[in-house]
Amino acid sequence: MSLAVGVTWGVCAASTAGVIVRPFRWPEAIWAVLGAACLLVFGLMPPAAAAQAVGKGLDVYLFLIGMMLLSETAREQGLFDWVAATATNHARGSTARLFGLVYATGIVTTTFLSNDATAVVLTPAVYAAARKAKAEPLPLLFACALIANAASFVLPISNPANLVLYGGQMPPLGQWFASFALPSLASIGITYLALRYAERKRLAGHCECDVERAPLSSGGKAALAGIGATALLLLAMSALNLPLGLPTCLAGLATTLGVCAFMRRSPIALARSVSWSILPLVAGLFILVEALDCTGVIRHVAAGLQHLAATPDEGAAAAGSILAFGSNAMNNLPAGLVASTAVAQAHPPRLIVDALLIGVDLGPNLSITGSLATILWLQVIRREGEDVGFWSFLKVGAVTMIPALVGALGLRILIG
Repeated sequence: MSLAVGVTWGVCAASTAGVIVRPFRWPEAIWAVLGAACLLVFGLMPPAAAAQAVGKGLDVYLFLIGMMLLSETAREQGLFDWVAATATNHARGSTARLFGLVYATGIVTTTFLSNDATAVVLTPAVYAAARKAKAEPLPLLFACALIANAASFVLPISNPANLVLYGGQMPPLGQWFASFALPSLASIGITYLALRYAERKRLAGHCECDVERAPLSSGGKAALAGIGATALLLLAMSALNLPLGLPTCLAGLATTLGVCAFMRRSPIALARSVSWSILPLVAGLFILVEALDCTGVIRHVAAGLQHLAATPDEGAAAAGSILAFGSNAMNNLPAGLVASTAVAQAHPPRLIVDALLIGVDLGPNLSITGSLATILWLQVIRREGEDVGFWSFLKVGAVTMIPALVGALGLRILIG
């Protein structure tokens, strides 16, 4: 192994560790961009290759922009607070029923707005509702964290990692449902039952059943209409096997500008609240993965996929499981990028690619470091005065993720 290859691996490993651990509490994007900059400054990667790597993520950037605008517009107009308060009142004093309603709300939010929206926007609303209902918040917060990943392959739009793994070329919607409808149901159902069992003691009590709920504003109704229209548009784009990034961006922009004009508010203030740092984070990760590809690492991963393709059923189980656990070691976004590049080189059977998607989406439920959505969730609950340590999350994650992964992968393999 040459010195340049060793240094490249070291830079990529250190940068990925920085994204996960966040030394000095610096934002994740700084570490990804810093790693990419080091590769360029030290001549470990040609600028043209870095630019090409950044360009590969165009559809992902556009998708994220649209979803972030939709989520922030809905949050600012109080849509999620209204939904959480509605769920609390419909719980009729039962903490267990409130848990189920929060979980169901998370399914809808993740399915149509992506898992990051569930982590960033729904979580604080659920925490506020739990406090008003005088319910133990942690089981409800865990529901937000886990459903954000468990429901993230219901639709292609449910997780940005889906676009990453398929390189922006999503399967047609009919093929998607044929592959993932039953595995998604297994993932959602098993995660619910396992989490409900793990938190049974804290869900045994009662809660307030008459929480004050302000009427949904006109802006909130407009945001809800925009979200619904966007979901229908993206379903149509998926059915036609067309890229999702640009339609998502345009729909999010149209909804934001429309609601701001209707409410006579400046869109600039709303735009300032959007977490734009996720875009350089993703771009930096694309560069890091391209650098690994240049050193031949991904070629070995591709060879491994080709070996697994000799026995598709066993290979799919192995590939999905390895990526699921590996996502917790390096975060599922770079793990998905590595898998995507390897798939493009190896061209494995669709069954193995689908198993990789289940692994990269569901696997991060094992630990706090597994996905960007879970890291964002942790930041949100810390701002609210709650905290969950690595081992505390791992105890819950082991009980919920492993059986859900077995069920989802098993059904996908059974479907064939």
